[in-house]
Amino acid sequence: MPPHLLEQILADPSGQSWAILWRASEDEAEVLVGDVEDLDLLAQIPRPDAGAPVLAMVPFRQIAERGFVAHDDGTPLRVLRPSHTQRLSVEELVASLPTGEVEVAAERFSVEDATYARTVAQVIEEEIGEGEGANFVIRRDVLAHCRSDQAVAALTWLRRLLVDERGAYWTFAVHTPGHTLVGATPERHVSVRDGRVWMNPISGTFRHPVQDSELEPEFRSFIKDTKETEELFMVVDEEMKMMAQICSDGGRITGPYLKQMAHLTHTEYLLDGRSHADVRDVLRTTMFAPTVTGSPMENACSVIAEHEPDGRGYYSGVLALLEQDEQGGERLDAPILIRTAHLTEDGTVRVSAGATLVRHSDPASECEETSAKARGMLSALGLRPRREPGRALDLEGLPGVAADLASRNESLSPFWLSPQGSRPDPELLGRRVLVVDAEDTWTQMLAHMLRHLGMVPEVRRWEQVTEADVAGPAVGHDLVLFGPGPGDPTDLQDPRIAALHSLLAARLGTGAPVLAVCLSHQVLATLAGLEVTKLPAPNQGVQLPVDLWGDVRRIGFYNTFVARPGDPRIGDIELEAAVHEPDDAVVGLRGTRVASIQGHAESVLSRDGLTTLHGLIRQALA
Repeated sequence: MPPHLLEQILADPSGQSWAILWRASEDEAEVLVGDVEDLDLLAQIPRPDAGAPVLAMVPFRQIAERGFVAHDDGTPLRVLRPSHTQRLSVEELVASLPTGEVEVAAERFSVEDATYARTVAQVIEEEIGEGEGANFVIRRDVLAHCRSDQAVAALTWLRRLLVDERGAYWTFAVHTPGHTLVGATPERHVSVRDGRVWMNPISGTFRHPVQDSELEPEFRSFIKDTKETEELFMVVDEEMKMMAQICSDGGRITGPYLKQMAHLTHTEYLLDGRSHADVRDVLRTTMFAPTVTGSPMENACSVIAEHEPDGRGYYSGVLALLEQDEQGGERLDAPILIRTAHLTEDGTVRVSAGATLVRHSDPASECEETSAKARGMLSALGLRPRREPGRALDLEGLPGVAADLASRNESLSPFWLSPQGSRPDPELLGRRVLVVDAEDTWTQMLAHMLRHLGMVPEVRRWEQVTEADVAGPAVGHDLVLFGPGPGDPTDLQDPRIAALHSLLAARLGTGAPVLAVCLSHQVLATLAGLEVTKLPAPNQGVQLPVDLWGDVRRIGFYNTFVARPGDPRIGDIELEAAVHEPDDAVVGLRGTRVASIQGHAESVLSRDGLTTLHGLIRQALA
């Protein structure tokens, strides 16, 4: 017989609010029954009591808390506060859940293939091709109508997922008035436990072939595929920006690993670091994963709002389980709401899936990827054939695969792959740095590296920086570092670009030390009289070996615009340019108290990043 709490749910599925969760880290499933409350802000999520967790359903529109753009579709930030909880084995749970048929009809895509493919092409050309970002995730939905009781449907589909799916981080069903969720998500967004934070970026998608004979050659091709590899590196970079913001040690990378599921296999990394931040602040700072939005995050939200016709509901948001630990502190476990069906009170079923669009995406292939990502959930709904239960693939065990995965790290920054303590340069110790954020939180990674070198950074957004801050008589900063950002560095109609021009010019006019990175390097090059043009094909998320004044450094690049060689000069200061011959691009400038770099020394793609940044700082402060 099922335990009493599950029996209570099964006796009246629609008459109460409940959640059933099976987490990969737990031996047993958890059953929660209680009351729901809708909130306005993440800060309002209540503290859990001993033995009584709190489960929050966080919709995508909550990104507005960070000041980012989103369609406001009214999907609630909802909290389930359990009055009763129960743990039981997965075997007991499966044996108890309903097995009947659920009637689902009128299946259709919200956006047809041809329209979605045109959107993909438009985003590549107009957004990535114009320097607005490195990658963007655009979703479409499979819509259908559920004619059965929604709570019973969720319980039935949960059973199918527990039997058929594998490799999920959470398998769950949550039923509340008007909103029911059921899914098997592969991806942890963020966890907090005992002062330690984990994030788990997953990207790169291998679609399992129908014929096993095709498996090995196709998988080997996937592991070596440049696009799939670069996709993963890009989202790791974006999540490391978040880790650098919330973790005192900036965060460390381990992996890559494989995440094998029934229909798909993904590649992933694990990021971890230490933090004393409140779990609600961690949730807010990390809204939402770049694997379901893009990078840079702020601009990705604008691109999503422009190219997706309506709100995302709970898709790409999170479930967040808050628990009290033995010392009375709080733990957080929050998976991303993907591979999830969302049922609303009118019987509408929505299964959303997105493709990560990069500079060399193929529109037809990205259409297929959204279909493949939805397939597991659609199989549970009875809209696609179910995989044979128990069919397991050992892809990591194929000869050479583990070595191929490990070899990816050979080109990455050892700084982010290793535990990070402070190793100050005595000449830099205590030097104050104002870091100007141009709407890209690369500045958080830069700030962490500055602290590692013994400096004292202050990150401030461009709107909060005045000419007096960088050039006034009472300026207390030894160095001003102008940071990266999206956009065209010559577009003076953009207030942010115009402000960067004014601030850089004011600082340069004082002769005080300046360091400029990426977008700000391009602005500096413009002020120095160089022409800035668009590359024929963007360098978004690529590692290049560049000669920086006699030292060849492997640096990560995320740029669409470049400065062209010429005779750079700031007033009486002649600047020396480092030129990357294959692109005919100026990748660095240096002169008296001036240094700049086109690439991102702070990127995980920059194998020589820390050495390069250290040298540029010393150049600017010389």
